[in-house]
Amino acid sequence: MTDSPTSLAGLAARLTEQASALAGSIGSPLAQPSYLDLVRLAEDVDGLAEQVLKLCVQQSRDAGHTWQEIGDLLGVTRQAAFQRFGKPIDPRTGEPMDKTVHMADAAARATEIAAAVLDGRMDEARQSFNAEVLAAFTDEVRLSGLATVAGLVGAFEGFGEGEPFVRRIGDHTVVDIPLRYEAGDMKARVAFDADEKVGGIFILTPETP
Repeated sequence: MTDSPTSLAGLAARLTEQASALAGSIGSPLAQPSYLDLVRLAEDVDGLAEQVLKLCVQQSRDAGHTWQEIGDLLGVTRQAAFQRFGKPIDPRTGEPMDKTVHMADAAARATEIAAAVLDGRMDEARQSFNAEVLAAFTDEVRLSGLATVAGLVGAFEGFGEGEPFVRRIGDHTVVDIPLRYEAGDMKARVAFDADEKVGGIFILTPETP
């Protein structure tokens, strides 16, 4: 009996095969590797590793381990672990929530909007706001928020080195963007509603779930 390609054993076997192919391409003395091929192989390994990790987390939960234990092992909060790996049930339907991110440009749009807000280009930023945010996020609210952040970590110096983190939470697509400040790191959070309009924008500490 062979393992299903989507079972943990099957995925682990495929991961081993792809990782070996990557290592062989890097270490081969016969020819200089095609670097684009290395990128493709590394992407395959990364995708399989993520699937293996998800199944390991699922089996750990089935065995009775808590989100706190899993979060501690991964170096994140239990809420962050749940958001990444959990299968929340929609109380409106009784069915598992769709966690698929349907906004292909969510990271790029969120970064542009955060930059516009931080730079004071509010006419540009407001074009992406939904009606509630458009009414609530006044210039006074923006300046008050920026003053609070400046009191905590000083002047804004630019975007951080990490990639934006995109996920689906309920009906919203949420993007966290690393920020660098004079005395510490923060993150911008942009939440898009079901109509792909901004339903919330915040500056938070990096550890905020």
